[in-house]
Amino acid sequence: MDHRLPSPDSDMVVSCLGNEKTVLEPRPRPMVDSGEMLLRLRVVGFCGTDLFKLTTDSASPGTVLGHEIVGEVIDLGDGVDKFDLGDRVCVPHHVPCGECLYCRRGNETMCETFRENLMEPGGFADSILIKSRATALAAHRIPDDISDAAAVFVEPAACVLRGVERSGIDRDGTAVIQGGGSMGLLHLLVLKAALPGVSVAVIDPLEPRRALAESLGASATAAPGDAALDAVQGLTAGAGADAVFDTVGGSRLLEAGLQLSRQGGTIVLFAHAPDGDRAGFDLNDLFKFERRVLGTYSGALHEQAAVFELIKSGALDPSPLVTHTMPLNDFQRGYSLAKNQEALKILFTPTVSTETT
Repeated sequence: MDHRLPSPDSDMVVSCLGNEKTVLEPRPRPMVDSGEMLLRLRVVGFCGTDLFKLTTDSASPGTVLGHEIVGEVIDLGDGVDKFDLGDRVCVPHHVPCGECLYCRRGNETMCETFRENLMEPGGFADSILIKSRATALAAHRIPDDISDAAAVFVEPAACVLRGVERSGIDRDGTAVIQGGGSMGLLHLLVLKAALPGVSVAVIDPLEPRRALAESLGASATAAPGDAALDAVQGLTAGAGADAVFDTVGGSRLLEAGLQLSRQGGTIVLFAHAPDGDRAGFDLNDLFKFERRVLGTYSGALHEQAAVFELIKSGALDPSPLVTHTMPLNDFQRGYSLAKNQEALKILFTPTVSTETT
């Protein structure tokens, strides 16, 4: 990754160039307006969505990705009285309007206002401006006893909790998670925190990830295919899972999810499918056995607040998922690790000076 030196009134950002390339470059430091706050980055998580946008070249040149942040307040706009300078803050980047049809019907993540990114320029930056709506409605002051590595998961864990709640799984139900990557294992931790009585099977082809899932509380693990079917049938006395969460994406995973679910069960699609991928399952498997397939995207204010409370209470601690921490200077290396499945969860810290004296 190329590097360019900042001026005194600028900060470094990781800017997309296209073709999976990025550049570390200076940008003018954002100025706060009324109701806004400026954060100095502490940590930012590398999300599966960031990976997807880079590998598919769907981020426009100049885009600064990143949205899972913990920062320290370094400037406050007029009217902001719920935070003080020096506070540690976590804040999601999307907030719905609360008034449109989608919001009134419980589909807040489909709200047009929700789609606006309320971080400038993005999370992969030394300083991040938080717009007024996020400052007022979505930002949380982090208590001293919660680590940055736990608090940075508020946004992704809220996305997970939305799918869990929409799945309809009971407190003593059985869930299957397809994929033992960072989001799959986050599903495991959120399920166990929100519904402690739930039994969870994690399906992944990599043995180290299955072993980690077991150490984090999975009731069973298996490789995909016949082994997965045997494991889930053994866990459910042959009935199948109440809910299957696909954190990998694609028609093949959907078809496997239908096989792993019980009659009347739910398959939750949580991941991007390859462009142009089409489902080709027997519709009668859905119709005759009253299964549901639903998509779930992002997390709204309710889920964000609920996850923050789970982390505050100690019921949810996602920090064991962090395998690598490195400065934004090493972004390209972190991207390579994630793309090659050599890392689970990567956290980036602010840039370090590359100037020599």
